[in-house]
Amino acid sequence: MIKMEKKLYTALVNVQGGRDGKAVSSDQNLNVDLRYPKELGGDGAGTNPEQLFAAGFAACFEGAMGTILRKRNIKTEGVKIASQVTLGKDADDGYVLAITMDITIKGVETSVAEEIVAEAHRVCPYAKATRGNIEVISNVVG
Repeated sequence: MIKMEKKLYTALVNVQGGRDGKAVSSDQNLNVDLRYPKELGGDGAGTNPEQLFAAGFAACFEGAMGTILRKRNIKTEGVKIASQVTLGKDADDGYVLAITMDITIKGVETSVAEEIVAEAHRVCPYAKATRGNIEVISNVVG
């Protein structure tokens, strides 16, 4: 386990009702209805934990990439991540997650983009937290 030496920020989100409830952050900036997706028998009339995780992971990962790009003084024409989180079952019929990110770094050679993505996996807190726990696939697509 990696021990936290210095706290920088703490997010507080109150959830009530689970997958059929509501999530509200202490600053009110996040205020979403939670609903089962249609694929899991719900009405799909709200967001779900997998969407929130996909957004959070991709945003954090892109932030890590930005830090690396700035440190290396590499200019880009933009970064885009298409993030997919899949809920599935393991061999014991337990629930598991997997994430796939299709990453585009415009204006950067593919080999350099692959280096940036590999380094971001070592820097990003989400990548560190999930390492060895779930399948994480990163595809440099542009």
